[in-house]
Amino acid sequence: MTVAPRERHYRSQDDLRLFFRDWGDPGGDDVPVLCLPGLTRHSNDFDALARHLATRGRRVICPDLRGRGRSAYAADWRTYEPRTYLDDIRHLLAALGIGRVIVVGTSMGGLLGAAFPTALAGLALNDVGPDIGAGGAKRILDYVSVDRPQPDWPTAAKHLQTLLPNLSLSTKDEWLTLTRNTFREGPDGRLHFDWDVNIVRPMREGAADVFDLWALWRAVRRIPVLAIRGGASDILSADTFARMKAEKPDLVQVTLPGVGHAPTLNEPPAREAIDEFLRRF
Repeated sequence: MTVAPRERHYRSQDDLRLFFRDWGDPGGDDVPVLCLPGLTRHSNDFDALARHLATRGRRVICPDLRGRGRSAYAADWRTYEPRTYLDDIRHLLAALGIGRVIVVGTSMGGLLGAAFPTALAGLALNDVGPDIGAGGAKRILDYVSVDRPQPDWPTAAKHLQTLLPNLSLSTKDEWLTLTRNTFREGPDGRLHFDWDVNIVRPMREGAADVFDLWALWRAVRRIPVLAIRGGASDILSADTFARMKAEKPDLVQVTLPGVGHAPTLNEPPAREAIDEFLRRF
């Protein structure tokens, strides 16, 4: 069975043209899945998972947040902050007539998912929790805030492989897929980051709203939650992972040994955990 997404656009509340992929049957009875990517990532990261779920009858919505992928870049960098992202997501769900979703969120996407619990049927967190590892956060912000052009795709793939040695990727094709989801070809013929480097300015300049992340965690205490952690993650520590379980005893946890930030969700234990989690809805 061949499954392909419907590639669509919508307008944000400030009239920015935003992109999303809509997989599966819009008329299905199952609660839709909303996949929210990490800080610099976009909808392509979820292609394998979305295809897998869509073949099983689940509708899956995968947006590119503003400033990423095929969504427009914001004229005002101050809009690259959580409240605006949440408004964009609510606007998308309203446009699609979707009232409840199961969020699968990687890193920042998981935190965004936790920030609107009234719309949540369930939440699957990918390598993120209420305490963010300071060293890992600094590493990411330092890297993504400056464009790092690459001359060609093989060189860019080797660059990422050196930069991210703990990802659970093993084949040349897997690394090339990640590379094509990270860079885009520019007018100069070189490969550039597929995001607006200004997305980090609100965080660096203190212009972004700051959420009490443990309060967010308590807000989802009555919602079914799956949490996946990379065993080598510098974003979600083992101590934070343990505290999450202590505060929410029904939390379903999966650790992927040796995997760094962030798991692809194509790892067999992660995929099996997501499938089992979704059987509840």
